[in-house]
Amino acid sequence: MGIERNWAGNLAYRAARIAHPGSLDELSSTLAEEGAIRMLGSRHCFNDIADTDGTLIVLDRMPSEIDVAPSREAVRVSGGLRYGDVAPALHAEGLALANLASLPHISVAGAVATGTHGSGDAVGSLASAVRAVTIVTPAGEVRRLQRGDEDFDGAVVNLGALGAIVDVTLDVEPTYDVAQHVFEHPDWDAILADFDEVTSAGTSVSIFSTWERTDVADQIWVKQRLPEAHEAARTSLFERLGAAAATSERHPILGADPVACTEQLGVPGPWHERLSHFRLEFTPSAGAEIQSEYLVPRADATAAIQAVRTLAGRIAPLLLVSEIRTVAADDLWLSPSFGADAVGIHFTWKPDETAVRALLPDIEAALPPTARPHWGKVFTLDATELRSRYPRFDDFAALAARFDPERRLVNPFLSRLGL
Repeated sequence: MGIERNWAGNLAYRAARIAHPGSLDELSSTLAEEGAIRMLGSRHCFNDIADTDGTLIVLDRMPSEIDVAPSREAVRVSGGLRYGDVAPALHAEGLALANLASLPHISVAGAVATGTHGSGDAVGSLASAVRAVTIVTPAGEVRRLQRGDEDFDGAVVNLGALGAIVDVTLDVEPTYDVAQHVFEHPDWDAILADFDEVTSAGTSVSIFSTWERTDVADQIWVKQRLPEAHEAARTSLFERLGAAAATSERHPILGADPVACTEQLGVPGPWHERLSHFRLEFTPSAGAEIQSEYLVPRADATAAIQAVRTLAGRIAPLLLVSEIRTVAADDLWLSPSFGADAVGIHFTWKPDETAVRALLPDIEAALPPTARPHWGKVFTLDATELRSRYPRFDDFAALAARFDPERRLVNPFLSRLGL
């Protein structure tokens, strides 16, 4: 079948067939065939959101297009491309995206459809940069939606429930440099006391912890746009946190070789070589792993982190590392940051899915009832609870029914959501 497992190896796809169309005509023909279908991106989802017992369609052999608009304010890119393919091409044009996720290895279409994000108080998820999207429905109809259209806000973070995303148009801006600093062993009480100041210390800020200790976190990574870099990364803030600047490069997982990580120690470099935590030319996995993430409105962030802190003794034995990041609000119906600035609490787990799934209900119960899980990662919240946390969920269900009236895109994941 070619592709049999996801990136982490914790999921075996059930598909009877995997298709790699090489053109829009081939894609339309494949979609027109009978039976269940799903779209598969770069395989970086940790649950069965992309699974089917029918045909999996992969866009990695479609024409690679990166077309900069004459205004130089937008770029149209093929949905099957990875951010690591798009970013260097944009930089060569003197352009940039506002943000990137931790990994440049993920596909544009898959990241957008699942609400994947980077970090930054003033920066939205990757989906928030989308200004237009072209979707081929299961009936072969080509639909293009852009900001301001009636269904656009529902069509961007779409869980693969509408069809094949063949291209997206993204906001771009002039290219810029970024410097990355790492600070070690900040005090948790001090972080929570000055949480807003900590997360605003750079363009992008990540707090890492193994939760083996509840008095101090492991690291804070601060990525700063230049020349507008904040002075906080070099002055009193991190002294107040009791944190020391790292003197050599670090990996988010303590003791792991940082060779796969983007350059640190304040060395300036192009945005696409700093905003992600990992370099494109390396496979960053520590080995088999599982991931979960919950995003809460910023107003609930301190309570959510404290809830995790109280469970540290149960979390730490199963954990590789946890990361806390911020995401600006957007208006996309199924975005985890819909309607409010959000704070994401991410868990990279050791590959013991049975134990992780046994623990997650307790984590979910301890978090504020506003917490929304990342769609592409492992969670156990049921459909009723999930739907209650998305005010436009029923509108999205109606949109999915219009795009896919025969419900050929519905798989067990969507069925569990009532879609």
